[in-house]
Amino acid sequence: MGKNSAKITVGLICGGPSLERGISLNSARSVLDHLESEEVEILPVYFDAKKKPYRISKAQLYSNTPSDFDFKLQQSATPLNEKTLAMLLKTTDIVFSAMHGPFGEDGGIQSILEKHHLPFVGSSAESCKKVFDKFNANAYIRQQGFFTLPSVVLKIYHSDHKQILEKFFKEHKITRAIVKPASGGSSIGVFSVSTVREALEKANLLFSKRMDTRVVVELFAEGTEFTLIIFENRFGLPVALPPTEIETDYAAHQVFDFRRKYLPTRQVVYHCPPRFDKETIEKIQTQAEQLFVLFGMRDFGRFDGWVLPDGKIWFSDFNPVSGMEQNSFLFQQASRIGLTHRDALRHVVQRACARQGVRFPKMTAREPVARKKVNIIMGGDNSERQVSLMSGTNVWLKLRQSKKYEPHPYLLDTQGALWRLPYHLCLNHTVEEIAENCENYQNAKTTMNEFEDRARLRLGLFEKKNTEEFFEPQKLTLKKFIKQSDFVFIALHGGDGENGTLQKALAAQKVKFNGSGERVSRLCMDKHDTARYINNARIKGVMAIPGKAVGSRGLLSLSDLGFRTAWRAIKKELGADTLVVKPRADGCSTGIVHLYSSNDLKKYMGFLAHKAPHIPKHTFVGQLDIIEMPTDPPQELLFEKFIETDAMRVKANTLKHHQKTGWVELTVGVVERGGALHSLNPSITVVEGEVLTVEEKFQGGTGINITPPPRAIMKPYVLKKVKHAIEEIAKKIGIRGYARIDAFANRQSADVLVIEVNTLPGLTPSTVLYHQGLVENPPMFPRELIELFIRNKRY
Repeated sequence: MGKNSAKITVGLICGGPSLERGISLNSARSVLDHLESEEVEILPVYFDAKKKPYRISKAQLYSNTPSDFDFKLQQSATPLNEKTLAMLLKTTDIVFSAMHGPFGEDGGIQSILEKHHLPFVGSSAESCKKVFDKFNANAYIRQQGFFTLPSVVLKIYHSDHKQILEKFFKEHKITRAIVKPASGGSSIGVFSVSTVREALEKANLLFSKRMDTRVVVELFAEGTEFTLIIFENRFGLPVALPPTEIETDYAAHQVFDFRRKYLPTRQVVYHCPPRFDKETIEKIQTQAEQLFVLFGMRDFGRFDGWVLPDGKIWFSDFNPVSGMEQNSFLFQQASRIGLTHRDALRHVVQRACARQGVRFPKMTAREPVARKKVNIIMGGDNSERQVSLMSGTNVWLKLRQSKKYEPHPYLLDTQGALWRLPYHLCLNHTVEEIAENCENYQNAKTTMNEFEDRARLRLGLFEKKNTEEFFEPQKLTLKKFIKQSDFVFIALHGGDGENGTLQKALAAQKVKFNGSGERVSRLCMDKHDTARYINNARIKGVMAIPGKAVGSRGLLSLSDLGFRTAWRAIKKELGADTLVVKPRADGCSTGIVHLYSSNDLKKYMGFLAHKAPHIPKHTFVGQLDIIEMPTDPPQELLFEKFIETDAMRVKANTLKHHQKTGWVELTVGVVERGGALHSLNPSITVVEGEVLTVEEKFQGGTGINITPPPRAIMKPYVLKKVKHAIEEIAKKIGIRGYARIDAFANRQSADVLVIEVNTLPGLTPSTVLYHQGLVENPPMFPRELIELFIRNKRY
């Protein structure tokens, strides 16, 4: 550490009071994964919702949400005061804030750092204050001659809201407007409205939730949305990267919301480079660079805006701390000019260090090490293909830092073709986007090369990009892929990737792969067969949830009376008051709904009949988000008795537990070590709605998993019994390598009710398996855990 050292320490700040604090955790995790090296040490500091700072471990950055450990910090850790925080950060060479929203981007944390003369990455407190208030920022750029759409601001305790809105709607003949916090993030609390009454309702909602004390109401932008990243070069000049065009459906008051931004979905498509003409792209980049200077910004930032039908460009949002999740806009656009995650972060930090006289170490030249090749296959054609993409991308990025294995990413597209992927195409949003970019690569190559060359020249990147990372995508057959593979890491979920089909093909060619073999994979993919197998195994204290398989075709042909009759018969057979329905053989999150009545069953079958890609949120009782549906209607559905659990919520940094039945929902990783199966510490799943959503399972920043279960909820001797039962289940089934078992456990008796067994569980950036690996003794960090999955197949 220090200016004359070959190594520096970066103080990494995350969390904060914003509703985007979960995204901040995702960003900090990326910084840790890709910036830390032999030359760079990371020291994490976390601010809770009350802006109390804590020094945390690197392991805690892999929690799914801050709520996962907020209550633990309050019970076991002492917060730092401003003086001790400053003393801690003075032991670092530079501070990198990955906090989003209020306090992180409005000048709050920057003011503290400036007060204590601490060098940091990013814009000054004054600059952040200028850009973060959306109303004031737009007023400022309007004064400087930039185009803006009309807007008004409402203040929390004023009584003139209705008059302001009536005048605004009348004056501009408004039929659609956007309501949003003046100083919120760019995704949360944004509403589309048509009338003064609706605008007033949404503004009052934002005020009531204390999301802000000022609310902006602006004209809805007709046109095409875009976002772009700005870096500074070594001379302090801003350089706009190639923008990303955002294609989404804005009908029926839809907006580019939190879910669309942070979870892969076909409801939004990204185009980079955008489909605008060259003149428009250059205009966007030039104006963005001018605004970066106008606001006095530094190092990096992200601007959002619109190209209107008449060609005007409106910059609607300015973010001094861009999101940095694994496939965020920052890394997508940086990769389009030949920069890896590490390259991009090092560029930003190096620029900040140079500006403040901090010596930034060069990467040490290392002797090339022979690494074993691992081909990662992800994607597919089923409803879990986007989660598979997240898993595969994360495994690839983690193994890039491995000294043992050399990862190569491959995409299985929805048509069954395989593509060897270059770095920049791995970071696209969805399987379909990647496949389309691969197919159209030659058409887009010339345009992309022009913008890439421009950005690299202006950034001063004189070295040629690494052709082993950045190359043209290569199409091949599955047969050829298998033939040229020594080890295949299967990151597919559901379908042929998890039902034994691919496992059989690989085994036939003596190609090693992660996870269980054909027989076990096929068994566990069928939830009904798995339940019968477990019940027939007669493991002490273990049962599978009672279920009944019913043909979809018969249910689809039922009349109203038929639905009522079927509903009563299934309930009676299972001894249930209400039912959970799911496809008999599909992924672990697809098409799962809690049904309360025969009308619910009829409604559910209607979505299957119309081959709906998803069920809109609030369709069923307690359904807080959309439910992804199978790509093809399943031949059979599985009905199970709904198991009521104890009520658990994390509120105000405290775990609230209300005992009802004594059952709690757990998810448990099982790993093979030295030929023996070992249960990791279970995680208690805290469900917000009726059933666990795909977001709560796989989207970083959502969902709460408490690892290990607190003693107050599960006594150590009960936990020990539950872990033993999980190991027995895995042994009886014949699990190899690793798996995840979802179950209910009784807090008193340690009895276990199995929900399902996943032979290829998700390995997204915040998967619960990582949490569980990190509480092992000694802890296993995510890359080490993935390496174990490969190593225990003797590769």
